Amino acid sequence: MKFRPCIDIHQGKVKQIVGETLSANNEGVVENFVSDREPGYYAELFRNDGLTGGHVIMLGGGNAAAAEQALAGYPGGLQIGGGITADSAPGWLEKGASHVIVTSYVFQDGRLQQDNLDRIVSAVGKEKLVIDLSCKERDGKWFVVTNGWTTFSDFELNEANIRSLEAYCDEFLIHAVDVEGKRGGVLTQLVEKLAGWVTIPTTYAGGARSLDDLELFHRLTEGKLDITVGSALDIFGGQLPYRDVVAYFESLR
Repeated sequence: MKFRPCIDIHQGKVKQIVGETLSANNEGVVENFVSDREPGYYAELFRNDGLTGGHVIMLGGGNAAAAEQALAGYPGGLQIGGGITADSAPGWLEKGASHVIVTSYVFQDGRLQQDNLDRIVSAVGKEKLVIDLSCKERDGKWFVVTNGWTTFSDFELNEANIRSLEAYCDEFLIHAVDVEGKRGGVLTQLVEKLAGWVTIPTTYAGGARSLDDLELFHRLTEGKLDITVGSALDIFGGQLPYRDVVAYFESLR
């Protein structure tokens, strides 16, 4: 189990927002935190602490320059996501990303777009691809959501579907949208199921707010999943000391 740090960029600034409030016109976005530090500051922090496999997410347009600065601060140590396509993906790898993360490019019109998935695998290779399975619960099941996490697809997170996608990517990133950015605790039912389904590195994001939450997550998943902590951290305006989180994960080694 590893701590996967994050750098979320919105309107060129490092922010923590409630993801499902994001919209194309940026109206009604709920911001938990807006940093006065550059993205490169966080990248260098994570690099100095030896944290690997973190992700930079561009939330909407106008964030490329800020994302490039983050990648330059930690070459090969961060993944990049947000509007990535088969055409743009190779360029982001050249700019220092270890992997590219895709959601909307491979999930469109409410379903998995196999042609686009094949294109991006061809463009960068399975070993450089992370598929983001951001999901929401409906009728006791979890489905991938797209369009700013507002539109349900027909792609259910279950063992068969997870295993079929594992053939196309190196990792999964799974945002639990129902709790993401709300500091309400991890979705225990979801993480238990994910731990039983996945066989490749998988990072869960959503709701972690305390060391007790991290300990619960470790116990429920038997250390099979990694986790992101965002808005709860003191470096992002929260109450949970970043240094305590780093120390906790060092104790697991």
